[in-house]
Amino acid sequence: MRTALKKTVSPSIGTPAARLRLRPATMARTRRLGTTILIFLLSIFAFGAFAPVFAPLPSISSPASLSKSSDGDRKFEIADDMFWKDGRPFRIIGGDVHYFRTLPEYWEDRLLRAKALGLNTIQTYVAWNLHEPRQGQLIFEGIADIFSFLSLCQKLDLLVMLRIGPYICGEWDLGGFPAWLLAVEPAIGLRSSDPAFTNLVDRWWGILLPKVTRFLYKNGGPIIMVQIENEFGSYGDDKEYLHHLVKLARKHLGDDVVLYTTDGGTRETLEKGTIPGGDVFSAVDFSTGDDPWPIFKLQKEFNAPGKSPPLSSEFYTGWLTHWGETAAKTDAAFTAAYLEKILAGNGSVVLYMAHGGTNFGFYSGANTGSDESDYKPDLTSYDYDAPIKESGDVDNAKYQALREVIAKYSATPLTSVPSNNEKKAYGIIKLQKTQSLFDVINFKDLDGMIASENPMPMESLGQMFGFALYVSNFTAKGNGSVLSIPKVHDRAQVFLSCPSDGNEEWPRYIGTITRWSNILIDLPLTKCTSKKRLSILVENLGRLNYGPYIFDQKGILSSVYIDGRPLNKWRMLGVPLHNLDDDQVVKSIIPNVHANILKASARSGRKKLRNKIKRDPEPSFYSGQFTVDKVKDTYISLRGWSKGVAFINGFNIGRFWPSFGPQCNLYVPAPILKEGENLVAILELESANPDLSVTSVEQPDFTCGPSSSYVHQL
Repeated sequence: MRTALKKTVSPSIGTPAARLRLRPATMARTRRLGTTILIFLLSIFAFGAFAPVFAPLPSISSPASLSKSSDGDRKFEIADDMFWKDGRPFRIIGGDVHYFRTLPEYWEDRLLRAKALGLNTIQTYVAWNLHEPRQGQLIFEGIADIFSFLSLCQKLDLLVMLRIGPYICGEWDLGGFPAWLLAVEPAIGLRSSDPAFTNLVDRWWGILLPKVTRFLYKNGGPIIMVQIENEFGSYGDDKEYLHHLVKLARKHLGDDVVLYTTDGGTRETLEKGTIPGGDVFSAVDFSTGDDPWPIFKLQKEFNAPGKSPPLSSEFYTGWLTHWGETAAKTDAAFTAAYLEKILAGNGSVVLYMAHGGTNFGFYSGANTGSDESDYKPDLTSYDYDAPIKESGDVDNAKYQALREVIAKYSATPLTSVPSNNEKKAYGIIKLQKTQSLFDVINFKDLDGMIASENPMPMESLGQMFGFALYVSNFTAKGNGSVLSIPKVHDRAQVFLSCPSDGNEEWPRYIGTITRWSNILIDLPLTKCTSKKRLSILVENLGRLNYGPYIFDQKGILSSVYIDGRPLNKWRMLGVPLHNLDDDQVVKSIIPNVHANILKASARSGRKKLRNKIKRDPEPSFYSGQFTVDKVKDTYISLRGWSKGVAFINGFNIGRFWPSFGPQCNLYVPAPILKEGENLVAILELESANPDLSVTSVEQPDFTCGPSSSYVHQL
């Protein structure tokens, strides 16, 4: 997207130069300490079903056996400036549907809606970070079961254009790269011919591509084309890197598979991003509203004679939205009119997006403007104003308008349109404060935290997503002090306390420093018998997925200054609120859940007096139950809350930030729910809704937060 089977791999895989040089003791201590927080969160859900709540959802099917042609005549190729399928001219009318943004139970539902729209091809990225969240930990189950997704495409007679990366962009954290790449020492050059990087790509593709081979069209599968990298011409011009990827893909997939690139439809981006002499087809993308045919004419200059069928591999049906913006909208009639301009000239097209879906967990990406500090994180929703909405709804003007155009040019009659899936509002859900985050963290055991003279990035702590806590002590001046953190990614909440003034001491909220609005903070005069303790909770809001600053580490990335002097001797702790793909720690501590409930109850009794004291906003967990009679899709409205992360039955449905907007409601697909009692828990980072409730509603809502001066609208 342009913004302008589970097993453990042996550590011996790959060359020595390709292996990470991480601090093993550091990562081990992070995981041990992190389990304290994870155990607490699990205890909230202890009276629900005892399943690994952050484990991947089960596969909907094992990969179906693919039919192979007995006479070997299945062939997809390019000739005479046309696509040819089994010896006949073929027009691609496709759309992006990303398997990792929709629950597996709904893959077939969304694909059927795409087929009813008139699509004959599905395009999807492969997200490396979903499949290898830690080096050597491979996941191809649940929402990461791409092979079941490909089998469903085959079953529904939908072809596939597979975008294997390794970089994908797509408003996805770090453009699909695993965050552990950022912890390699010395630092590697992403998206480059740096051998330390390409060796890791070689190892990853050496695992992925042999599994993909059986799904190629020539082998009886649905994959007709495979994309190399993504919009590289908008980033660099390292041709050695691109040729390396082509050679590697050919090694695993064969010389007869159609490889392609996608780049913006300008001479500069095509000169940088195409791969001359590599027999790689160059496709283009461009803004909806641009005249497509001059761009297709330019495209021909970057393909071999007779090898340039006009293809817009990303025809934008909508646009992305960042937190703090008004939700992007694209007019249905306008979009349909420009789609027809392509199809009327016998061009091929892929709708980006046909169905957007949801950035569950912490996988949403981010962009920058003019510099690295102009940071713009993406919403949890990836609705994209696409014709198939986030919840799968198709009863909308855009779906109808695009379908009418496609029907004119489709080689086969369109299938009937499925009705919208039923939604249900389960009403108001009362919550109660379960514990403060600082109740969970044992400040008396700082020796158990990771120690360093200077703050370390989250990735070096072994913490890829979520939060990190940084703690240090200092001696204050008599009239107060000034705090400065020149580089923090992305949002730091600052707290002060007196560590040696008794057990009733509580970290006091002082202020917030953000990447996009880095300010000095006055630390108030506080009487402590000894040094003051500075605690900084840093939130990772999503790594950059596009542009020159993609090497986007998280946490405190500079010295911390008190009155202009660097503060040293730090203790650090990763705060894991685990993603969909990381369940190993959960499995190991499930047996201890009941014991931890009892411990939590005992602690709450001791803290009754303290909890009566009114305190400043603090990060805290809230939880409650609601009853489901019939399991249907719903949305959880968090209007009135500030900012945090929400979980349903232990499943991380994503970040919320209604105080900033525009997204008020988080989508809850029916497969997450169950008949009977269901549990909702949220980590609120600032101030709770005074009513201490959330509401289950039937509709999305993108009207929260202050109005923005910017909206992408056509």
